[in-house]
Amino acid sequence: MKLKIIGSGGCVCTPKPLCQCKVCKEAREKGFPYARCGCSLYVADSNLLIDTPEDIAYALNNADIKAVDYILYSHMDPDHTMGIRIVEQLRLDWLANSTGIRCENPITVGSLPTILNDIKCQGTKYGSALEYYESMNLVKSKSFTTLDMGSIQLDLVPVDSTCSVTIFVFTENAAKVIYAPCDVKPFPENKIFQNADCLIIGNTIVGDTLKDDFVLEKNNPLRDELFVMDEIVELKEKYNIKRVIITHLEEDWGKSYNDYLTLQEQYSGIEFAYDGLGIEYI
Repeated sequence: MKLKIIGSGGCVCTPKPLCQCKVCKEAREKGFPYARCGCSLYVADSNLLIDTPEDIAYALNNADIKAVDYILYSHMDPDHTMGIRIVEQLRLDWLANSTGIRCENPITVGSLPTILNDIKCQGTKYGSALEYYESMNLVKSKSFTTLDMGSIQLDLVPVDSTCSVTIFVFTENAAKVIYAPCDVKPFPENKIFQNADCLIIGNTIVGDTLKDDFVLEKNNPLRDELFVMDEIVELKEKYNIKRVIITHLEEDWGKSYNDYLTLQEQYSGIEFAYDGLGIEYI
C-alpha cells in the first residue's frame, strides 16, 4: 500500500496570499516543503485521490502524479471540494470534443450517499457541477460504504449519525491506514480503528501560542471544534495506533516546516505532514 500526502495545508494555503509573516515569506522563497497546498491524499495502488481543494492541480503536479481514476470526498466543505473542476483538466480534450469525440474513461467520483448528494448541490446558475461533468462523461458518480480495490479494502466510516463526514480506512493484508482529514471531532467509537499502523488526521490545533503571538485561551470555542495535541496522544493510545501523522496544518498556527520538525521530537510516534510525504506498507 503506497500513499502520498500531496496537500498538507488547511483552509488557508501556505503561503497565504498577501501575507508578509515570516512563515509565508519563507514558503514563498523556498517552496515545498515549506509551502503547503490544500488538504488531499493520493493512493498510488488504485490511482485514487481524496478531496479536491482549489489548488489541487498544483498539488498533483508537485507530487508528479501520473494517473487519477477515482476521486473520493471526505465532506462538502469548500476547502475540500472547490477544485472539482480538475476533472476537466484530467479528462476533457476540448479539441476532440469539438469534433464530437467524448471521453471514454470517466473518473469514478464517490463517497457516502449523503456526502455525494451534498457534492451534487455544488454548482452555478447552470446547475450541479458534478451532474454537468457526468453529462459530458468525464465522471461517473457512485455512493458506497465499502470499496474493493483489488488487494486493498476501503471502508468509509461516518463520523456521526448525519453521515455528512467520513473517515477512510484502508486495509491491505495486515496493514491498516486511517485517513481522517477534517471535521472528525468527536472521533467516533469504532473497533475498526483498533491497532492501525497509521492514522493521518487533521482538525488539530498545534500549540497554545499561534500566529502573531495569538494565545489560545482555555475557553476559546476552537478547542471544542478541533483537537489539541494532548487529545491526539490520547487517541493514539486508545486505539493502539503505531504512527500518527497530523495533516490539515493551518497557516494560522504560525509554524514553519522547521518548527514542525523540532516539535515532533517531543512526541513518540507522532509527526507532522508535508506536501509529498510518502507512506508505504508492504
